[in-house]
Amino acid sequence: MQLIFNKRLISVAVLDQQADAIPLAQALLDGGLDVIEVTFRTAEAAHCISAIHEAFPAMLVGAGTVLTPEQARQAKAAGAQFAVAPGFNEAVVAAAQQCGLPFFPGVMTPSDVEGALRLGCVFAKFFPAEAAGGVPMLRALAGPYAHTGLKFIPTGGIGPANLAGYLALPIVAAVGGSWMCERKLLQDKDWCKISALTAEAVQLAGQGNPPGLEPQTGAVRHGWPRRE
Repeated sequence: MQLIFNKRLISVAVLDQQADAIPLAQALLDGGLDVIEVTFRTAEAAHCISAIHEAFPAMLVGAGTVLTPEQARQAKAAGAQFAVAPGFNEAVVAAAQQCGLPFFPGVMTPSDVEGALRLGCVFAKFFPAEAAGGVPMLRALAGPYAHTGLKFIPTGGIGPANLAGYLALPIVAAVGGSWMCERKLLQDKDWCKISALTAEAVQLAGQGNPPGLEPQTGAVRHGWPRRE
């Protein structure tokens, strides 16, 4: 997960065709980003994850929109190195832990956050970030929860205009978004535009590092770093 802390940026992709997986990954790499989340919103997701993982083993490839235990297992089998969900489902978190797949459940409320902590999560997706209160809401959540070591990955309504505000918060590990590889860009196979948008995002993300942001370290249990 060190790449997430290094780049502080996750490109979220919806791939309708497996043939687009490798060119997209190459376009992101050309733009300076080696972290991608392929969502399980299409039937090709697992195939795309596998193709990217095999072609670019140094790239951190995750699965997004993982809504069921079976999808968590499929993601792991395809080579995903992490998985993300828009909501908090204990059964899905448990399935991911059982197969050693780091999992970032979606949270929006203090109750969601405490559920994630109870299950040992060290990352949580804050979603939908802008609609759920954005930066002010995350600042409020930091009060009672920052000391736990849980880090947030806001997604939803984030782009070049507002990502710096999120990344300035020490409780934010990274931001996620699809603006770098929107579906229209994929349909048009506009790899140069994707690379340009990615390079811009990488530059902006590099300017938003708060001091002292480091991943938690410690023993590993069920694929999770354990807070000491």
